[in-house]
Amino acid sequence: MLKDAMGGYRGTATEISRIIFEDPDNAEAYYNRGNARSSCDDYEGAVKDYTMAINLGLRFREAIAAYGNRGISKMRSGDLDGAIDDFSEIIARKPSNKRLLSAAYQNRALVKEQKGDSEGARGDRKIALVLSPDISKQ
Repeated sequence: MLKDAMGGYRGTATEISRIIFEDPDNAEAYYNRGNARSSCDDYEGAVKDYTMAINLGLRFREAIAAYGNRGISKMRSGDLDGAIDDFSEIIARKPSNKRLLSAAYQNRALVKEQKGDSEGARGDRKIALVLSPDISKQ
């Protein structure tokens, strides 16, 4: 297992589980295992780990990332209402990074569209475009 430049652990879910076994209050380990599980398409396991990481307490930036990653995992596992809640939580926390906030609006718009809420999706996309005008060029 590797420790990256920012001090976080990267590795397989099994390797990270060993850290969690030794330190069950390690929020970052749960977050990292959530990432590992998500990358292996274990979205339900990832949601559980992101939830635990959030509940144990992450720093602001990491918490925003955990809500975003959990929202994507919920979306992929079919929990569209849960995904909307997570993207809405990012929006409510108002991160100063406009591209990050824009991404939350874009992701929420995508989920709203999947739910058949075209008007809500259109509104979120408009806000995302105001926050990050260069997204239309992507």
